[in-house]
Amino acid sequence: MMNCFSTMKIPDWRECEFQMDKNKSWMERLKTQHPEISVDHSYSKKQEAMWELYTSECIYFLDQLMVLKEIFLNTLKCLQSTECLLDVDPWRLFANLDELCMVSFNFLTSLLNEVKGFLILCEDVCTANLASVLTKHFKDNLCHSLQKYCLNYTSAVFYLENLKKKEEFGIFLKWCEQNEQCKRLHLADLLVAPLHRFTRYPLLLKNIWKRSTDAVEKIAIYSIAEQVENSIRDLEGKVKWLDSYQKFRQLQEIIVWPPIWERDKRAFLPECLRHMIKDNHTESLLSSTNRTLLHEGRLLLTESTKLTDAYLFLFDDFLLLTKIKRSKKKSVSSEVAPVCPVVNPEMQSVVKDGGLCTVLDQPIPLDRLVLKNVDPFHSSAYGLRNAFLILHQNRYQQCIGVYILQAQTDDIKKAWTAQIESAVLACSKRHETKRASHGNFEVQVESSEI
Repeated sequence: MMNCFSTMKIPDWRECEFQMDKNKSWMERLKTQHPEISVDHSYSKKQEAMWELYTSECIYFLDQLMVLKEIFLNTLKCLQSTECLLDVDPWRLFANLDELCMVSFNFLTSLLNEVKGFLILCEDVCTANLASVLTKHFKDNLCHSLQKYCLNYTSAVFYLENLKKKEEFGIFLKWCEQNEQCKRLHLADLLVAPLHRFTRYPLLLKNIWKRSTDAVEKIAIYSIAEQVENSIRDLEGKVKWLDSYQKFRQLQEIIVWPPIWERDKRAFLPECLRHMIKDNHTESLLSSTNRTLLHEGRLLLTESTKLTDAYLFLFDDFLLLTKIKRSKKKSVSSEVAPVCPVVNPEMQSVVKDGGLCTVLDQPIPLDRLVLKNVDPFHSSAYGLRNAFLILHQNRYQQCIGVYILQAQTDDIKKAWTAQIESAVLACSKRHETKRASHGNFEVQVESSEI
C-alpha cells in the first residue's frame, strides 16, 4: 500500500475563481472592479448578506467537500483499484458525497453569475433572478441531497470508529490527514461539515431577507428559508425514526425467544404437535416503531440455587426479562454493531463477548406489573444486595411470576425503580385516557339513540 501512496498525485482543485473570492469581503471585491464606486449603506448591507452566502459556500465546497472527495474518497477508490482496503465500503463512510459536491458546485456557479451581473452593471441584482436561483437550488435538490447524507452520518461515524481498529485503514487515514489541505482536521471533523452547513442555510437566507428592501423578494426569500427549516425538522424526525428502527433491528438479532417447552419445563408437548404453536409472532413485538425503549441494563436475577446474569429491557408498555447466554457461534458484534450505532454500552459489552439475550418468560405488561422494594434489613438477612422485587399479576390480580433482582450499586437500583415507577404511571395514565375517551363516546352514542 505504501508503494501506491508514493505514486499517488492529488489534483489541485483550488485554481478557480471561487478560491480567489472566498476570503474577500464584499467591498474588497467591489472596489477591485470599481475603485471609485460609492454605495448606499442599506443597499450595501443586502449585497454583503448575499456575498456571505456565496463566500461561505465557497469555503464549504473547497475546504470541506472537495477535501473529503479528493483526499479521502478518491484516494480510497484508487487504493481499492490496486486490491487494497477492499473490505471498506465507500458508501457507508461517505454516502452521497459526489452528489453533494456537484450540487454545491452548481449552486456556487449560479450565485457567481448573479454576482458578476451586478459587478458588470453596478446595479442591484435582479430580484426575480436572485429568488429564482435560490428557489431552484434549495427546493429542487440541495435540501434533498443533504437529507440523504445526514441520514447516513451517524452510521458513518460508528463505521469509521470500527475501521480505525484495522491497521491498513489506520495507515490510509494517517496519510490522508497529513495532507496540508486538511489543515490539521481529522476525517471525523470533515464528515460533520454538511450537517453544520445544512443548519446554517436558514440563518444566511434570513440575513438576506432582513436586508432586502424589495417586498416581492422578501416574500420569496422568507418562503425559501421556511422551506429549508421544514426540511431540517423533517430530517430530525427521520433521524429519530431511523435510530429507533436500527435499535429494534439490533434487538431482534440479539434477543432469542425460546419456545414454551424450553421456557417452562412443566409444559409437555409431543414433538409431533410442536409445529402447531410456533411462537414466530413473538419477534414482531420488537418490530413496532411506535414502541419506545425507555431503559435497559444488566442486573442479577436471584434463582433458587444460583445468581443469573440477566439483562432487562423496559419498554413503554412492557418489561422484558432475559438471561445472558454465551453463544457458541462467532460474536455477533461484527455483524450487528457497525450497522446499529445506537447500542447501549452495557449491551455493547454483551455483544462483543458473543452473548445473546434469551427471553426468561413472557413479557410483563406494565399494567400487570407490581414493584416491591426490599429493605436493607431483609436484604442483609438473606444475603441480598440492592434488591427489589418484580411481581407479574394476571387480570384477576393473582401473582403468576416473581423475580428478585439485584443491582451492582444502590444508585443503579434507584435508577431502575424510578424508571419502572415512571413507566407504570405513564402507562396507567394512557389507559385512563383511553377509557375516558371510550366512555365519552359511548355516552354520546347512547344519548343520540335516546
